[in-house]
Amino acid sequence: MHEVTFVGQPIILVVAPVEQRDDLVEELASRYGRDYDLRSAVTFAEALSVVTRALSEERTIALLVVGPDVGGTSGIDVSTAVHALSPTTRRIVALPRGWDWSTAGTEQIREANTAGRIDTYLGTPQAERDEEFHAAITEILSDWAWTSSAVVVEGMQIVSDGHSAELSALVDFCQRMGMPYRRHHTSSEVGRQIVDGCPGEVAFPLVRLPSGDYLVRPTLAEIGSLLYGRPSELPQDLLADLLVVGAGPAGLAAAVYGASEGLSTVVVESEAIGGQAGTSSMIRNYLGFPRGISGMRLSQRARVQALRFGARFLVGFPVSGLSVAPEPGAPHVVEFEDGTRVGARTVLIATGSSYRRLGVEPVEELVGRGVHYGAAMSVARDATGADAYIVGGGNSAGQAALHLARFARRVTILVRRPDLSATMSDYLVREIQDNPRIAVRGCTEVVDARGIDRLEGLTLRDTTTGAEEHVAAGLLLLLLGAKPCTTWLPGEIATDERGFVLTGRDVPQDRWHGERPPEASATSIPGIYAAGDVRSGSMKRVASASGEGAGVVPLVHAHLDDLASA
Repeated sequence: MHEVTFVGQPIILVVAPVEQRDDLVEELASRYGRDYDLRSAVTFAEALSVVTRALSEERTIALLVVGPDVGGTSGIDVSTAVHALSPTTRRIVALPRGWDWSTAGTEQIREANTAGRIDTYLGTPQAERDEEFHAAITEILSDWAWTSSAVVVEGMQIVSDGHSAELSALVDFCQRMGMPYRRHHTSSEVGRQIVDGCPGEVAFPLVRLPSGDYLVRPTLAEIGSLLYGRPSELPQDLLADLLVVGAGPAGLAAAVYGASEGLSTVVVESEAIGGQAGTSSMIRNYLGFPRGISGMRLSQRARVQALRFGARFLVGFPVSGLSVAPEPGAPHVVEFEDGTRVGARTVLIATGSSYRRLGVEPVEELVGRGVHYGAAMSVARDATGADAYIVGGGNSAGQAALHLARFARRVTILVRRPDLSATMSDYLVREIQDNPRIAVRGCTEVVDARGIDRLEGLTLRDTTTGAEEHVAAGLLLLLLGAKPCTTWLPGEIATDERGFVLTGRDVPQDRWHGERPPEASATSIPGIYAAGDVRSGSMKRVASASGEGAGVVPLVHAHLDDLASA
């Protein structure tokens, strides 16, 4: 098991001409001097010397703040060189006071930001209490701490004797839910203490909670119930105005807008809140977040926002069925695997889609032991120094590759098409092309895997020539298209040939209730709606899913008004 550990405080490195360096060091030390080791340099050579010495001492460099020009070397080149030595370091170009924004240097910095060669650029503070400057610094340090460093607060302690699918699912759940945890191997001192203190039978993964209680091979439902309780604990007479099944961007948006407008709103999610978007290491094209935001952070903020308005969540509990209201005015009933039934006046289907299985038996046998479907955030640190492979050409694959490149020796994206241009957003394609640690192999598929306790290698096949190649591999991420999560739906809900839910004018005319087609997000059953990736014809983007989820709420109000006046 790999766990990142560091010696001493993480370092913030400032590289700039003397006057700007002094200003920046003073500003940063006043806010971060207690928790970070502030170091500085005024030349390119000095900067590389500081980085090399820090790494030799097993220190970590959390943040590089560099001026646009450092003794004749551009700050972008300094950033690139530091990043090559320390790929997890976040990089900011700090523009000096009086910077002329009309210069060619500004455009070069903007281009570097677009290409992912720096994380952002900021003006050096010109007055006291520059909170905008520090808000950006704090966001970037927070992102670094959660994705690149060991968790400081132990929270849950997870003990295991090796890699497994159960351990992988548990760690991924905690990571995406923002639950502090730390992993310990049974051979470690802490691991042995936890095992010795277990009052009952020991099996792995073994969890010790902050309360001192133990969970043996816990399910996601057991972990989720610690946060929000169980379906069986809901009031027996509960009749929700809006019951949202699925807590990805569409479901969360519906929860925020529904609860904020006074609807009694219940949200149920079988895995971690956030859906597939919650696994994204950095979403850079979501409106209002110019520096980008991780899927976990975006989901966490939306969840807190919905809770503030009174929405209720159930996490880790799969829904097993839906009983359609037998007559107008009667409730729809959602059924859980534990037998609990919850009634609702309206239901939003927002269960999204899951990744298709590769179907290669040796690969499937290694799931959780170096092979993973999604989950780039939670397994990235395990790829440190290894060769990592990603199968998939969508935005999720691009985001995963950029994140893995901070840890893996080499990341290779495998796609059946010749390249990524047809399936991935242009900004991600450009970032990938500019990252020396990432390669793209078109017309390639995985046909075999090898490894006893953990993935050790793959067999790749060229789909045009049939030639096969054996490669060493420490990690394989599979992000293979979309399969709708709709097996729990009854036949009354119309779906297309692939299982995606039909809405609006796409609903067959013989399934309409009246002479007009259903509203845009309405299904073939009045009072039941669909939004996000589960809906046939959706854009498969975070912003569009959020918009669809929010757009369902006016339809819910109209339906409830119709029921009240009937």
